[in-house]
Amino acid sequence: MNEQTPYGIEEQDIKFDVIEFAENPEPRCPCILLLDCSGSMNGAPIQELNNGLRTFQQQLSNDDLASKRVEVTVLTFDTDVRVINEFEVAENFEPKELIAGGLTSMGRAIERAINMLEQRKAVYKANGISYYRPWIFLLTDGEPTDDYFNAMNAVHEGEKKKQFAFFAVGIQGANMEILKQISVREPLPLKGLNFTSLFQWLSNSMSSVSRSSLDAEVALESPSGWAKI
Repeated sequence: MNEQTPYGIEEQDIKFDVIEFAENPEPRCPCILLLDCSGSMNGAPIQELNNGLRTFQQQLSNDDLASKRVEVTVLTFDTDVRVINEFEVAENFEPKELIAGGLTSMGRAIERAINMLEQRKAVYKANGISYYRPWIFLLTDGEPTDDYFNAMNAVHEGEKKKQFAFFAVGIQGANMEILKQISVREPLPLKGLNFTSLFQWLSNSMSSVSRSSLDAEVALESPSGWAKI
């Protein structure tokens, strides 16, 4: 039986990361991509989302510092919630092809993302790795088909305590009123299927954060290139 650490994670999980952190002790900037892959995303939306992810990977990999500091994980939700990519630095991040189908388990996905962040921060602390305020970036074209009230409360509490920064983007068809309930920040509607520009903005933002001081507030580029504002 694996022993539990004071941070609530298994000893083997810490040992697994020891070599990685020894080779790359840079501060980490964790980013969870929380992506709607329900049935309504089938066709052009899921194709453009896959293209956008590849853009995100390429741009971060081309930034020497961000590629070592930004850690990406991809969490998708349809009827189920799936971890597609575990936390890994951008230079090792390889987007997997996403497919669409099923319902929209957004509430469970948000709660899963927050729990994953807490576990990852525990791994950083156990290995003496400093980290920036994590990002959770939600993309959806619908509304939750599950209970989202616990998730909403967790987002508001986490933002209040500055445990993470939560961003929500609504693709055409998204219920923006529900996103406004969930997110402390104003959710932004995407222009058409302009995922490429969105992920270029996101990669630029993560690069800026990764070059800042750990507790600094970073001025982000205007999202006007991809959002209806």
